[in-house]
Amino acid sequence: MLRIAALIKSCKFLGWALAFAVVFVGAPQIGRSATDTQATTEVPEQASTEITGFRSATFGMDKAAVVAAIATDFDIKAADISEGVNTVERTELLTVLVPDLLEGGGTAQVSYIFGYESKTLIQIGASWNATIDAETNDKELVANGDVLSNHFQKGNYAPNSVTTPTTVANGVLLFRGLDTEGRSAILLLQGIFEKVTDGTDALRPTGLALLYSADPDSPDIFRIKDGSF
Repeated sequence: MLRIAALIKSCKFLGWALAFAVVFVGAPQIGRSATDTQATTEVPEQASTEITGFRSATFGMDKAAVVAAIATDFDIKAADISEGVNTVERTELLTVLVPDLLEGGGTAQVSYIFGYESKTLIQIGASWNATIDAETNDKELVANGDVLSNHFQKGNYAPNSVTTPTTVANGVLLFRGLDTEGRSAILLLQGIFEKVTDGTDALRPTGLALLYSADPDSPDIFRIKDGSF
């Protein structure tokens, strides 16, 4: 089990160590007067991060296009793609198992969700847990979370949209960020909080979930219209 404070501290360090690494350039040249223009080098502004989907699959694609993207990305044939329906949200989904989706991270399940009305791709999720891969363990889940959190923290997301590691009801929210269009990336280390011998809470990790969403605030899912009942 992992103490929450230690986990959050570790993730913050990984994410912010690079963010505050600054190289200063442009010292005055020898022999020039103080009134001369000093030579400076401008650091190019980092381009804004865009969340358009996952690898070759982009939001707005229909099923056939996503099946083709899966074949391109993972060399998985259509016959090996599972289809399903979320009976509550009335959305359809395609699911595949991908070994080493994150190098050295074990087998992940990748799901592609299609909107209730649009029938096009609205969300992509990746999950790691022992149900998907029996060899997955606590340390691997935390290691995967650290690697991915570090990666996302280096992105240039919309101002004030980035959430650093935060304890939530079912685990630790390692990262949440939006792009300028309001599309989101969320990384959650799932688990069960348990009391340990010294009385503090500890997290027993059970899974890691990554979700990309085209419209997190108003997803294209089934809703009962006001006044219907």
